[in-house]
Amino acid sequence: MAEKFAVSRRTSLPAHSDEPTPPILFLSSEEMGWDGLVARAYHEPMQFEGFIESDPDMPHIPLVLFAGGAMYMERRPVNGSWKGGVMRAEDLMLAPDGSVSSELRWNGLTSEPTQTLHLHLSKDLFARTVKEVADYDPARLTLIGRSGFQDPLLTQIGFALWRELEHPAPAGKLYAQTAAQMLAVHLLQYYTCAPIHIQERSQGLTRQQVQRVTDFIQAHLSQDLTLEALAQQAGFSSYHFARLFRQTMGESPHQFVLRQRVERAQHLLKKTDDPLAHIALESGFANQSHLTRIFKRYLGLTPRGFRQQE
Repeated sequence: MAEKFAVSRRTSLPAHSDEPTPPILFLSSEEMGWDGLVARAYHEPMQFEGFIESDPDMPHIPLVLFAGGAMYMERRPVNGSWKGGVMRAEDLMLAPDGSVSSELRWNGLTSEPTQTLHLHLSKDLFARTVKEVADYDPARLTLIGRSGFQDPLLTQIGFALWRELEHPAPAGKLYAQTAAQMLAVHLLQYYTCAPIHIQERSQGLTRQQVQRVTDFIQAHLSQDLTLEALAQQAGFSSYHFARLFRQTMGESPHQFVLRQRVERAQHLLKKTDDPLAHIALESGFANQSHLTRIFKRYLGLTPRGFRQQE
């Protein structure tokens, strides 16, 4: 499976095949500037047989979500015995250390290729999260690999990121950073070798903290806002800030930022005759089509229609 556990692999298919069928990458976050997380969606080949090379020094934690189709997959360590099972939609695979080389093979069970979402969570982000929320030495922590398991929250995050890849939003980078924090904390809580206590904060943000964050957002609305930069205004880690902001404001930071951008666009449409492309950039949207799509979702009409109505 494409770049799942290692940086290289040797592939082969049955003798009647001239060339191995590669996975087809059809969605990727790599040009979206996400921090701490890379997401790629693939159509997997109907058949595969090859060798997965270990890479304990890889800089990310790989998590694979099966998003559609089904396959019978088998795996064995070098000189070991084959073990396998059916992988279906919403099944997951986690291989955090890449420490074991193995052979892998599968056959598709449906007429359509199996779709997979590969999430690569930065090990540096995970280590920072461990220190921030658990005050624990990440070097003493081991994540436990699993295959063919289900986890509703991981699946929810995975499909939410998939939708973001399909329809990028202006606050998408902020959204992805929040998702990466959620992934890191969830893995820390439920997939480690020892029980970890998460140090939660029950009090919400103060009025002064909310004002500082809001002022910062308004001053930088046309720029590429990050979760870390917002968290610094309130004096919290990114994880604690995201939770406390939602608790205080009733919406996530990326939802709040997106709403502020729509409101900025409304103001500019009312008060200026600026072209829509200029208003889009001034409000923090990537382009005019981005503005139109989000504006219509929020208000039920296009920016042009809104301006004419005024």
